[in-house]
Amino acid sequence: MAQVEATTERIIAADAETVFDTLADYSGARGKLLPEHFSEYEVREGGDGEGTLVHWKLQATSKRVRDCLLEVTEPTDGRLVEKDRNSSMVTTWTVTPAGEGSSKAVVTSVWDGATGIGGFFERTFAPKGLGRIYDEVLANLAAEVEK
Repeated sequence: MAQVEATTERIIAADAETVFDTLADYSGARGKLLPEHFSEYEVREGGDGEGTLVHWKLQATSKRVRDCLLEVTEPTDGRLVEKDRNSSMVTTWTVTPAGEGSSKAVVTSVWDGATGIGGFFERTFAPKGLGRIYDEVLANLAAEVEK
């Protein structure tokens, strides 16, 4: 199986601490940032960064719905890692300073892709589709913290 990777980034006109804290606020802000591709959002444990267990369904295409149960860790400052208990998907959010009053938010998801022709299509199209979804999340994040 080949690894599939999707990465999206955005410069946000807010300091890195504010951006990171908003992303890590699973019991409050995070649910508001998610576009229509996400449903059944529920915090099951914790709610603020490390130790959070959160559930959602991600509808990447009209036929593809992924049931996600994510364990959240904070391995280093400015980094949230969401490991899906239901699949090989790992999503990493990294927030770093990007000049006075700005920050750079990067989201990368990696997972073990399918084999054969299905795997070819997954490696070809899934990163673009997931990138568009996470671009919406980052746009919503920017709108939330740039108020």
